[in-house]
Amino acid sequence: MEQITAEFFPPSHIPYPIIVARIIGALFMGAVIGFEREAKARPAGLKTHMLVCLAACTFSIISLESVGLRGFVDDRVRIDPLRVVEAVTAGVAFLAAGTIVLSRGEVHGITTGASLWLAGAVGLSVGFGHWIVAGIAVGAAFSVLVLVGCLEPKPSREGNAPAPRKEPLKTQDEL
Repeated sequence: MEQITAEFFPPSHIPYPIIVARIIGALFMGAVIGFEREAKARPAGLKTHMLVCLAACTFSIISLESVGLRGFVDDRVRIDPLRVVEAVTAGVAFLAAGTIVLSRGEVHGITTGASLWLAGAVGLSVGFGHWIVAGIAVGAAFSVLVLVGCLEPKPSREGNAPAPRKEPLKTQDEL
């Protein structure tokens, strides 16, 4: 029975209550960023931002925990937690790029892509224990999405599409 308990609760460098707090914090901060996207009915909303932030947090916790694993305490094995930052950045950038589309000559989804990328950074921050950095980033993001979003031109009555352009798009021959 001790072996089973040890399997599910291995020795940890980060105390388990701190791990739980970081995961809950990442979910909450991802929700704050995703709330505005959800309110505007964007493709990547509340759940997506929460999951991206949670995943990034989990990756960073695992990378910190892996540094002290018994099997990795050898001169031939080098654990670099910063590689996790690079991997999360690349992975979330790929996901965020999928939200950006070109439709009828206009680009849509850039803000959602950027907010997903930020959710990954916030998750990494919380996972590494940098709560202040994550909190400031979430506050700034919410301010940008909500306050600056109020300054953007309102969509036309024909749905979520922006108001039509005053000048027609040029064809390939006219360029």
